[in-house]
Amino acid sequence: MNEFELVKKYFSRLSKSNTSSLNLNDDVFFDKSKSIVVSIDTYVEGTHFIDFRKPELVIKKIIRSSISDLICKGVDPKYYFISGSGNSKSFSSSNLSKISKSLSQEQNKYKIHLSGGDTVYSNKLSFTITSVGFSKKIILRNKAKFNDDIYVTGNLGDSFIGLNILKKKIKVNNFLSTYFVKRYYQPILFPKLTKKLLDFANTSIDVSDGLVSDLEKLINKQKLSYKLYMKKVPISKNLQKLIFLKKLKKEYCVTQGDDYQILFTASPSKSRIIHKTAKSLSIKISKIGKISTSILKSEIFNQNGEKIALKKQGYYHKF
Repeated sequence: MNEFELVKKYFSRLSKSNTSSLNLNDDVFFDKSKSIVVSIDTYVEGTHFIDFRKPELVIKKIIRSSISDLICKGVDPKYYFISGSGNSKSFSSSNLSKISKSLSQEQNKYKIHLSGGDTVYSNKLSFTITSVGFSKKIILRNKAKFNDDIYVTGNLGDSFIGLNILKKKIKVNNFLSTYFVKRYYQPILFPKLTKKLLDFANTSIDVSDGLVSDLEKLINKQKLSYKLYMKKVPISKNLQKLIFLKKLKKEYCVTQGDDYQILFTASPSKSRIIHKTAKSLSIKISKIGKISTSILKSEIFNQNGEKIALKKQGYYHKF
């Protein structure tokens, strides 16, 4: 079973009396009366990051992917807690110094503060991050409306290419290698957009497991479908170049996850304010699809406008 089936079968009933849990169908805990928002994520070596040869970069990746859960909900991250399991090799003095320096850089960049954590000896390296923010309002999952436009921030696909370069599945020149690997370890987040999202987004999620996979999660409890146009999905000039050189399929590159961009829906009447916000903040926000009725099946169209079926829609944890 996958992680969502596992939660539904064994744990959902335990949270029924706790409305702040959001039925365990969102990425955060939200207590409106106390204005507190919490997210928690675990990262395991070999699953969420390849190895620990560059601890200073791995730690940046997991911090950014963690706080993106709050950012996409319209909440500024404020505090974080970090727990790690590892041995004397992974937590050597050299590695710990690199981790500490990177955490300091991330704290300064995103105005967040280390507030606690734990360390455990283990031969399996892992980290768990708890992120905390404060808000009286958030953008919930499963609040899309019929005829909503579907938007995404930034570019998709660069992180997936970076991962494949690290795995030596794709060979490129030094310039492209440096660019894509950096995007894998250091996804670009848009904290300036956080509060603005509350003005126009009906529902939102960060793109972690993949564009299609996360879009499915966004509407999974609603009687809705979607139309997704790959031609409109934003990619970087470097990915555009690589797709041409390596004859890659764009739809494959942009649906594999680890981008941590914000995927949201909004009423067509909000298109002007979204365009104005994107321009004033110098953030790319692209309209990539449409929310449809449940009578129709969800459809994905390729670069040529042809309807396609993706063999792999993103990443799922299986148990």
